Amino acid sequence: MTPDRLATHLSVNSYGSFTLTDAIRPGAELPVRPRQGYRVEVYRDQRAKLRLPMLSAAVSAERLFETFLALLEPLGEVVHVVLESSHGTTSDGHADLRREHIDLAVLTSHFCEFEELLTHDGCTGVAVLANRRPIEVQFDEHKLFHIYAPNLKPFRRVLRDHGVRRRETLSLISEAEHLHHTTEQFADDFRQLAMRAGVGDFDRVFSD
Repeated sequence: MTPDRLATHLSVNSYGSFTLTDAIRPGAELPVRPRQGYRVEVYRDQRAKLRLPMLSAAVSAERLFETFLALLEPLGEVVHVVLESSHGTTSDGHADLRREHIDLAVLTSHFCEFEELLTHDGCTGVAVLANRRPIEVQFDEHKLFHIYAPNLKPFRRVLRDHGVRRRETLSLISEAEHLHHTTEQFADDFRQLAMRAGVGDFDRVFSD
């Protein structure tokens, strides 16, 4: 593909009624055409002998962040948070930085302050876990939601209320060739979010 054609491809952020954030673009041959929806499946961990219902969702950019905040509400008043960064990496590696026992209201306040980072940086992801219950909401660097919970009904209700419907088949942009976007400013913003959230060892995200 020529540089001009690639630039044209990268400038496209809408596919029908679905709008992407700046964080991610499908591969040049459009192996997966982005669309809104969610799918339900079962997560299996053979070693831990664990089976847990999960759903994955793609939400259009104009309602993405508000949907994220709404998906956190069923987790309870106190949660654990993991910030994920792949800034400065040249492979699939990333750093996970964890903080336990933080008030959800405080955490969402931090998230709102860094909305631009969370929605538009292709090297930042976050997971929020319930305290004492096996429930996790992931908002990954592809700007997809992955939710693990014994009971998915509260989360399916949130998605329905935000206009996201279930699809029996839904290919996700992360499952085929795709391109991530980030900037040095986003890397700095991630460091600031890590400091505000009080996660440990954030310096190692930027180590050589």
